Amino acid sequence: MKKIVFILAFFLITSINAQKENQPIHVTTSGKGNPILFIPGFTVPGDSWKPIVQQLEATYECHVITLAGFGGEKAIEFPWLPKVNEALENYIAHKKLNNITVIGHSLGGTIATWLASREQNNIKKIILVDALPAAGALMIPNFNPDYLVYESPYNNQQLAMSASNFEKLADAMSKGMSLNENAQKKIKNWILQADRKTYVYGYTDYLKFDVREHLKNIKIPVTLLAAEKPYGKEMVKQTYEKQYSNLAKYDFVIAENAAHFIMFDQPEWFLEQVKKSLALK
Repeated sequence: MKKIVFILAFFLITSINAQKENQPIHVTTSGKGNPILFIPGFTVPGDSWKPIVQQLEATYECHVITLAGFGGEKAIEFPWLPKVNEALENYIAHKKLNNITVIGHSLGGTIATWLASREQNNIKKIILVDALPAAGALMIPNFNPDYLVYESPYNNQQLAMSASNFEKLADAMSKGMSLNENAQKKIKNWILQADRKTYVYGYTDYLKFDVREHLKNIKIPVTLLAAEKPYGKEMVKQTYEKQYSNLAKYDFVIAENAAHFIMFDQPEWFLEQVKKSLALK
């Protein structure tokens, strides 16, 4: 009888530990004050926010997110992104967070937009860092999210890619995302560290994610920080005006001499803009 009890206890503990590991989001918190939720971009761990969190945690309670499959965290079953979104809503509700500011980069900004469009989330403002409400619509001609599926020749090729070829891909991608050489190395390592299946199928989820219609529901202050590189100010301005046409009001600022990772290319400017946005009523 003791042996049976021991076996049952072992499997229960193992099951609980597995549930803890395989979560859609992982959160670290620091500081005191009104909450700020930091959501990173695709493949990027929450640690990417560390420099700005260190500047803000004296007066804000910082909740830093890492998404499943990235930053060394365990992968989850697919569909990936809907589970991430649901987990974020559940986290806000469980923690009973109010007067929330969400700062999101890239995919994290798209998620922040979706969260802000839903009244129950108690979000008072969002700061979107080089983020679009429908990245797929920008990248794919005749965009239709229903046509994007996991089982595709492109995805299969990405899954089958050798480690050396994938490293070359990561290296090329990192060089286009930041002007800072040290940042490029970090970005490359984050891509290589990502769970490959999450990288491939999760990106399909990302491209399918279209929140342009949800913009009509947003009445809170929104700050858009856009990177000048590589397309130039005029093209960036046109892209943002088109993508955010359903958003009634927002502050739009272009980061000069910065690529996709604005916070790495222009850290002082970025901190200044975030502080300005946090001061908005």
